[in-house]
Amino acid sequence: MIKYDLIIIGAGPAGLTAAIYASRAKLHVLVIDKSTAGGQVKTTHQVANFPGFVDPIPGYKLAQNMYKQALAFGTEFKLISTISKLHLTPEEKWVTLASGEKYEAPFFILAMGRSPRLLNLPGEKELAGNGISYCATCDGDFYKDKDIFVIGGGNSAIEESLLLLQLVNSITVIHQFDELQAEKITADKVKSNPKVTFLYSHEPRKFEAVGDRITVEIENLKTNERFSMERDGVFIFVGMIPNNALVKNTTLALNDYGYIPTDEHTMETNIPGVYAVGDLRDKYQWQITTAVSDGTIAALNIIQKH
Repeated sequence: MIKYDLIIIGAGPAGLTAAIYASRAKLHVLVIDKSTAGGQVKTTHQVANFPGFVDPIPGYKLAQNMYKQALAFGTEFKLISTISKLHLTPEEKWVTLASGEKYEAPFFILAMGRSPRLLNLPGEKELAGNGISYCATCDGDFYKDKDIFVIGGGNSAIEESLLLLQLVNSITVIHQFDELQAEKITADKVKSNPKVTFLYSHEPRKFEAVGDRITVEIENLKTNERFSMERDGVFIFVGMIPNNALVKNTTLALNDYGYIPTDEHTMETNIPGVYAVGDLRDKYQWQITTAVSDGTIAALNIIQKH
């Protein structure tokens, strides 16, 4: 078994920030991720609201910059690696990869993030980040004065629509029910806006790129009629899922929605020495900047204890 001072699971902005701080403080740090470095940021077309960049920066480039910075300070990585077992107790903490390698450390940071709930429709994965988005704050600026679809009618869809209305020319909301499920005060704001039209009792069935625009095949759930409409982009808001599968067989506390509660001052969980940061943590705002903040706080607390 190979020993480290700190093992971080997840190489998104929160995990990479923690790695940068801890490695710079001369801790021996290992970062493990099932994919390449960057988390959701690497699939974001451009990031326009990260401090320090006057012009929008491609998401993959921001992710690569963070990754290279961590490498420069000595962080070690195991990327595109599957974890077969995670053991977290106050007394001992270790992880085993599917390849058979086993690593242990007195401190673990969990930074696995969360994933948009997908519709799993034809064309969705292919167009994600290139016409289909799951984040109004991240990508809204790129649809200024354009016409878009919003798919969903719950709180997240309608709240994000309010943000998008400050930018776009028009929104067509596709919703499977006869009424919005969002809170009434928020729903009424969107309903009263002349830039919004609604397709109630409808669902998308297929996405296709046509030049610079997106064609959506739509089904009327009452008549089963199918038709196509074209817009400049699609925003899908049907919920997010915390990536917590690894910890479900541990004693780590989860809230009712599957997120990990932490001490706000340290990011430590109910298991001493185990921290949670970024989008996997129980919090109020999920942004790149808040993820970076979480990673900083956790790393500094670990540095002080080491």
